[in-house]
Amino acid sequence: VQFTHADLRLPLFDEDIEINQGFPAGVVTLHAQIAAADAVVIATPEYNKSIPGGLKNALDWVSRIRGNPWRDKPVAIVSAADGRAGGDRSQFALRLAMVPFRAAVLPGPEVMVADSSHAFDDAGMLKDERYVRALTELMGLLRTEAQRWKAAA
Repeated sequence: VQFTHADLRLPLFDEDIEINQGFPAGVVTLHAQIAAADAVVIATPEYNKSIPGGLKNALDWVSRIRGNPWRDKPVAIVSAADGRAGGDRSQFALRLAMVPFRAAVLPGPEVMVADSSHAFDDAGMLKDERYVRALTELMGLLRTEAQRWKAAA
C-alpha cells in the first residue's frame, strides 16, 4: 500500500489570485494527488463544532480546477477531538462539504476518537482496541472500494 500525505498549507482561497496569478502550485499538486489516488482518507480534528478552516480552504481551492478529482472516488473520513464525541460534528460537516464533489464517501464504520490527547501512546498508536477494530474495518472497506473503483476506471 502506497501512501501520500497531502499538504494543506495553501493560501486562503481568493479568486483574484486565481485570475491574476493562476492556481498556486500547492493547489495544483493537491488536485493531482487526489486525481492519482485510488482512494482518499481524510483525517480531521474538530474545531468549534466543524472542520478546520484549512481543510475547507483546500476543498474550495481544489474545486476550482477543471476536472473533478473526487468524482466517484472512495473516501474514508476519520476524526479525533479532545471532547467525548470524537469529532462527530466535524465528520457531519465534512460529509456535507463533500456532497458537491460526488465522492463515494464510505458511510462507516465511523471512527471518532474521543479524548484524543489521551487516546494515543507515545508511538502515536491508538490505545483503545475498539478504535483499532473500527479503523481496521474502515480501511478494509476502503481498500475493497478502491479496488472496485480502479477496476471500473
